[in-house]
Amino acid sequence: MKISVIGAGYVGLVTGVCMAKIGNEVTLVDINEKKLEAIKNKRPPIYEEGLVELLNVTSIKLNSDFKKIADSKLVFICVGTPSNNDGSISLAQIETAVEQISHVLRAKKEYYVICVKSTVPPGTTEKFVIPLLEQSGRKAGNHFGVCMSPEFLSEGKAIRDFMNPARIIIGEYDKRSGDTLANLYSGFSAPIIRTDPTTAEMIKLASNTFLATKISFINEIGNICKQLNIDVSNVSRGMGFDDRIGSKFLNAGIGFGGSCLPKDLNGLIAESRHIGYEPKLLQEVLNFNDAQALKAIELLKKHVSLENATIGILGLAFKPDTDDVRDSRAIKIVETLLWEGANIKAYDPLAVENFKTLFPQIEYVTADEVLDSNAILILTEWSEFSRLDYSDKIVIDGRRVPKAKEARIYEGVCW
Repeated sequence: MKISVIGAGYVGLVTGVCMAKIGNEVTLVDINEKKLEAIKNKRPPIYEEGLVELLNVTSIKLNSDFKKIADSKLVFICVGTPSNNDGSISLAQIETAVEQISHVLRAKKEYYVICVKSTVPPGTTEKFVIPLLEQSGRKAGNHFGVCMSPEFLSEGKAIRDFMNPARIIIGEYDKRSGDTLANLYSGFSAPIIRTDPTTAEMIKLASNTFLATKISFINEIGNICKQLNIDVSNVSRGMGFDDRIGSKFLNAGIGFGGSCLPKDLNGLIAESRHIGYEPKLLQEVLNFNDAQALKAIELLKKHVSLENATIGILGLAFKPDTDDVRDSRAIKIVETLLWEGANIKAYDPLAVENFKTLFPQIEYVTADEVLDSNAILILTEWSEFSRLDYSDKIVIDGRRVPKAKEARIYEGVCW
């Protein structure tokens, strides 16, 4: 099938290369010429396991001209939807993309399917996207089809997740567009759930806010366990065998970050308040997560006076296997350490350049050089941190790296 993907960011680029891998003719459209040039030269703007390899073996057309989507049968909208200052989800990039598609629709004779993959508030597709598209003079469900099919990609493992999905959600405005997507996804072995666009939008937000809630829950259990001298990992393991609970997202630590969980949690909180409902549980999950990161500082202060001390930080990305530092717990911790007057040595296998844009004033060194500090904080569970020599060190561990327990003084944040 001829497919266009609008947006060459994280979701769009992964969607494009994976759709090309399964045999579709893909055009990737983005207004950022530098980004397209980097992709053309096999130097993608994001790190993702297996991405460069796929770019080398698949053929994707790259273009900054929206008119090039006219030859496609299906267009995916994969643009960014960042948070506004009040936590609500910004639709500015969605609006720009849809307006461009609307111009193309005016001259389009045959049936055409537009599918939103960007994360948006419930009701966006039907109340915002479709009215903009119908400014073309064409009628949704008649001249063109509309779907909302959210992505469920885990950074660092996005290609694996795309090719082996747990489920595929198709929120269809009209049956014909839903059939088009169902046919496109027919080669996958995952269950396909067909529903309406607003429900599909809510499934995405509800999924991510549940994962965030699960993380904050086990962190609170971990805090209690630490006071009772109980190893929370054994508690998590025992809980995880219950298939109603499951073992994933039960690793206690300093909390969640990244581009999805905090943003989607904030977005659903803002949307709830917009309709007059106060989401107390979701707000507390967010508040708890903010506080949890600072527990590492509390423990550090038990062993080191922070003013003029050199504190080593291992891990800047919000999780291993990515260079993404968006809402990383390291940000709040570094801000606090600097405010307390500490000097910082930091290391991350992939995320240093991105972190430098936020904190150019701190020192970036090798992992071994980080160990030459008054105390060490482990903030991301990179596998290479399990090969370091922590003997005779003070270590506050936020991610449960087993080797770190060999330190002279060791404390886990909630174990």
